[in-house]
Order: sequence, then structure tokens, then C-alpha cells
Amino acid sequence: MFNVYTFLIGCSIAALLYGSILTFIILSSSPGTDAMQKIAKAIQTGAKAYLNRQYRMITLVGIFVLFILWWQLGILVSLGFVIGAILSGIAGYIGMNISVRSNVRTTEAAKSGLQPALTLAFRSGTITGMLVVGLALLGITIYYMILKSLGLPMRSTIEALISLGFGASLISIFARLGGGIFTKGADVGADLVGKIEADIPEDDPRNPAVIADNVGDNVGDCAGMAADLFETYIVTIVGTMLLGSIFFKDKISENMMLFPLLIGAVCIITSVIGSFFVRLGAKKNIMGALYKGFIVAASLSAVAIWGVTQYWLGIETSYSIGTDTITGLNLFYCALTGLVVTGLLMWVTEYYTSTKYRPVKSIAEASQTGHATNIIQGLSISMESTVLPVVIISVGILVSYLNAGLFGIGIAATSMLALAGMIVALDSYGPVTDNAGGIAEMSNQPKHTREVTDALDAVGNTTKAVTKGYAIGSAGFAALVLFAAYVEDVHHFFPNLNCQFYLQDPYVVIGLFMGGLLPYLFGALGMRSVGRAASAIVMEVRRQFKEIAGIMEGKASPDYSKAVDLLTKAAIKEMIIPSLIPVAAPIVLFLVLNFAVGMQPALTAVGSLLLGTVITGLFIALSMTGGGGAWDNAKKYIELGNFGGKRSEAHKAAVTGDTVGDPYKDTVGPAINPMIKIITISALLLLAIISKKYM
Repeated sequence: MFNVYTFLIGCSIAALLYGSILTFIILSSSPGTDAMQKIAKAIQTGAKAYLNRQYRMITLVGIFVLFILWWQLGILVSLGFVIGAILSGIAGYIGMNISVRSNVRTTEAAKSGLQPALTLAFRSGTITGMLVVGLALLGITIYYMILKSLGLPMRSTIEALISLGFGASLISIFARLGGGIFTKGADVGADLVGKIEADIPEDDPRNPAVIADNVGDNVGDCAGMAADLFETYIVTIVGTMLLGSIFFKDKISENMMLFPLLIGAVCIITSVIGSFFVRLGAKKNIMGALYKGFIVAASLSAVAIWGVTQYWLGIETSYSIGTDTITGLNLFYCALTGLVVTGLLMWVTEYYTSTKYRPVKSIAEASQTGHATNIIQGLSISMESTVLPVVIISVGILVSYLNAGLFGIGIAATSMLALAGMIVALDSYGPVTDNAGGIAEMSNQPKHTREVTDALDAVGNTTKAVTKGYAIGSAGFAALVLFAAYVEDVHHFFPNLNCQFYLQDPYVVIGLFMGGLLPYLFGALGMRSVGRAASAIVMEVRRQFKEIAGIMEGKASPDYSKAVDLLTKAAIKEMIIPSLIPVAAPIVLFLVLNFAVGMQPALTAVGSLLLGTVITGLFIALSMTGGGGAWDNAKKYIELGNFGGKRSEAHKAAVTGDTVGDPYKDTVGPAINPMIKIITISALLLLAIISKKYM
């Protein structure tokens, strides 16, 4: 007889086993020459030192949060928090460690050609992707089984699972923001002094910030993205399970709660299969090879979800949801909508960030007339890049809602996140190839090797941008699911308060305004942090150029460790206050309004706060990641020989644009993803605490 829990655990373990096999294959490959290994070792040491220090700081914050949860909500909720935080940390830490060992092996593989290097880099990313989905699904499944075995009321079970998502969220926002401050502080500082002032190439070993830049790629885009999508995966599935428990009753409720877990399980298998199809065709199109794997995974996922829906729910079976009736087919359409939205978001993001299309070329062209016109055109593209994604997300929400209401939106979001294994693989491919190019440059590898790593790196910039667009879109869906969960919880816990979210209610408007300003405040603090970190690196690089004789002639080596240590301290210090904003905001707003005007207006305002944060956060994140990616690739388009090529006036203007775009696309934009989810989870846990005090 089919045992659903055995199947879920089996699929989770399959992901972890596949990742382990790929790890063995990668570590068994050649790490290259002594010179290459020396550079790679410096990157490994810097990344490990940063992540260790960051996790120590997160642990201190986590212990404080753990104490509050234990005190207010009990041991099971606090245990869920610990499980989520530990699993998220493991996924990011192991993924980063594989990434910093794969970079030098990718450089060595590039000597044999494009396909071997592509295969190795993508396998490295796949390890991180499999860790994310495997650990997330395993954590939810096992903890849900434990909670069920204790015979707890459904609300207590859901609270503990929400806390599991809260633990993952706390890691995520620190990892995204801290890693982003580190990587972009290094990148901006290296570019300002190296490229603009000293007129030396990117990844030039004479630049003291170059190792810090390579370290930053891994802690930001590998560990950061892993933690981000791990958290989104968990909170989306838990949020959908919560809606299933609310909208359905008895045995059907149990089936609907397990349905999102089954979607995640089968999509692990399809993602593993899809990874085998990442191979170059006759045209040697790298992006095409990566998309081939994604398309196979998404297509097989549609078939697998059909099978799960038919077996578990019945395609034609009817279910009551409120006053409406839906069928299994409606839920399948919702899941299919999520897959289609994922593909469209990736395509639109590639359009706005690839060197092949109008947006990037227009920024490069504007660079011919100076720095100001580059910035103006880049800002224009960044704002324009929000239009199509928001239309796609809105249509996706509409189709899902018309099919199965709020639960349908949750299923659409779940199917988006079910492909996270493949998406993280595409994203983590980026820092590996970026580092591989840097190692090839610094160790003076042959021209052919550098040409291969440059080709891989150019695509890596696009994959990083594409996956950020997906992450933001999925965060928007997830946040809407969590907002719906908040509204239902308010009505469940406080039916006598009659909380309604009408726009003519001033407390709703207050909440929308307060929520709308939070992403701007968060973004301002994040941008300022990158600016301060970059300024410190600029001063350090200038000092070393001035004080260490022989650097520019290549007769003396710069002090790389000094730059890495300086950035590590700056990033850890700068990430704390912004990261606590989404945790504290709903609590502070509730306490103030509850004291001033009462509980009903306070709960209404907090709910509106969540929606306001989603709306402005979605636009800011899409604008920043799209615009930043376009600025970056406009510079690379010029470096390919267009509009005067390297060292032309257009190139100098493009470097300035890329420098502005760096904290846009790699610090603030991505960090808004966990921000708009953690604020909702914080509000859900706040509701649980309030209900215990007033019920």
C-alpha cells in the first residue's frame, strides 16, 4: 500500500543522495596548477571566515528570538524555529563550500573545452539546488509527522510549522543582505580604484580587492540565494498547508495539506532528470543548453503533477471550498499556471538583462554620450522592467483564484517553488563561472581557457539575473498566500472583532502607507551600507597601491586578507539593523495602535502593513534586479568591442553604471524577497501570541 510519508521522505533523500554523488564527482576532478590552487585557497579561506562570523552573529540573534518563542508559544514552536534555521544554514554553508571548490576545477576543465567546463559548473550549482529542496521537504515532512503523532490540534501544528519557516527566514534575510553588502562592497571598491583610477583589468591580481570580490560572489549569490529560496520554499508550502486546513474539513483537509508536499516531491525527481539534459547543441549556445534542462524539468513536472492530482485527489472529483465547488482539474490548472508563470518570468528577465536585446543595447548606446546618460537610461530600463513581470504575476493570480480561490493561488506558488532545485542550480552556476574566470586571469592561463571561462561567465550574469526575477515573483505569490493566512487567522482567533480590510477604513490606509515605506527604508539602509563598505575598500586599495612598492609592476603581492577581513567586519555590522526591521515592524505597529486605539484597528493596520510591503517591495525588487542586471551586461556588451570597446569613454561610463547597478541587483533587490515574507511570518506568530493572551 502507498505510504505518502515514505514517498515524501524517499524523494527528499533522493535529492540529497544525488547531490552527494555530484559532490564526489566534482571533488574527484583535477583542481589545476599550484598557482590556480593558491588563488582558490584564498577564496575558500575568505568565504569560510565570512560565513563562520556571520553565522555566529545570527546564532546570537537566534538565541534571543528562540527564548521569546519558547516563553510565549512553547517548546514545539521554538523547536520548529531551530529546525528551520539549522537546515537553512546547512544548505547555504555546504553549497558555498562546494562552490568555492568547483571554481578552480571549472577553470581546469575549461582547458578541455566548453562542454566539460559547463558540465562541471552546472553540477556544482545542482548540488546546492538539491540541498535546498531535499532538506526543505525533509524538514517539513518529518516535523509534520512528529507533530501529528503527538495528537495536537491543527492550529498548534500549523503554528509550529510556521515557526519552522520563521527560522529559515531569519537565516535568509541575514544571508541575503550580509552577503550582498560584502560582495558589492568588494565589487564596487575594486572597480572604482582598479578599473577607473588605476586603469587595470577586472580580476587583475594586482588589485587587493579582487579576492574579496570573488569571495563575495559565493557568499552572496550562492549561500544567499540558497537561503532565500530555501525559506521561500518552506513558507510557501506551509502557507498553502495552512490554507488547506482552513478551507477544507476532515479527511479532505489532510489530503489537501499533503498535496503541496507531493508536488514538491515529484518535482525533485523531474529536476534530477532535467539536469541530465544540460548539454550544448550544434550551435554551442550555453544559455540554450541551460534552458534545455529547465524546459525538460518543467515539462516533466507538469506531467508528474497531473499524475499526483489524479492519484491523490482525482481529476474529476469535486470538493467544497467555502460556498464554491472545485475539482482536482481546477487544482491542476493552478499548478500549471505556476509553471507557466515561472517560464515567462525567466524569459522576460532574460530580455531585460541579456546583451542580445534592446534594453541592454540601449544603455550601452547611451554610454557614448557620458556617465549621466548611462545612468538616466539605466534608471529608465529599471523602471520599465517591472511592467511585464507584474502583469504576468497578476494574470497568474487571477487564473489561480478563478480556478480554486486563495488555495489555488497557494498551489500555483507551490508549483513555482517546486522547481527551486533547478532554479538554484542555474543561479549557483553563476558565481562558479565568475570565479573560474578570475582564477584563469590571475593565474595567467592560456587565452583559450580564458575565452571559455569568459563565455560561461557572460551567461552566468544572465542566469543570476533570471533566477532573481523568478525568486522575486515567487516571493510575491508566497507573500499573498501568507497574507491570506493572516486574514483567515484573524477571523478565526478574533471573530467578535469583525476585522475587515476596506479601503475607506483609515487604519487600512495607515497600514498600507506604513508597509509601503518599509522596502524604501530597508533599501536605503542597504544601499548606504554598500556605500560605506565600498568606501572603506577604496581607501584600503589606494593605501596598498601607495604603500606597497612594486604592486603595479607585479613584483609584490597585495594583502588580500586585509581587504577580506575589512569587508567581513563591515558586512556583519551593517546587516543587523536592516535585517531586524521586518521582524519588529508588525510588532511595533500593533503595540502602538493597540495602546492608542484598540485591538481591532491594530490588527487591521498590521494586515494592511503586510499588503503594503508586498506591493512596493515587489516593484522595488523587480526594478533593482532588472536595472542592475542591464547595467552590468551593458558594460560587458561594450567590452565585447561595441561602441569603442574596453577603455573607451563609453566603457568608462558603463563602468559607472555597473557600479551603481551592483548594489541594486545583488544587495537590496534580492534582500527584499525574504523581507516581504519574514514580515508576514512575524505577524502570524504575533497573532498566535496575542490569541493566547486574550482568548
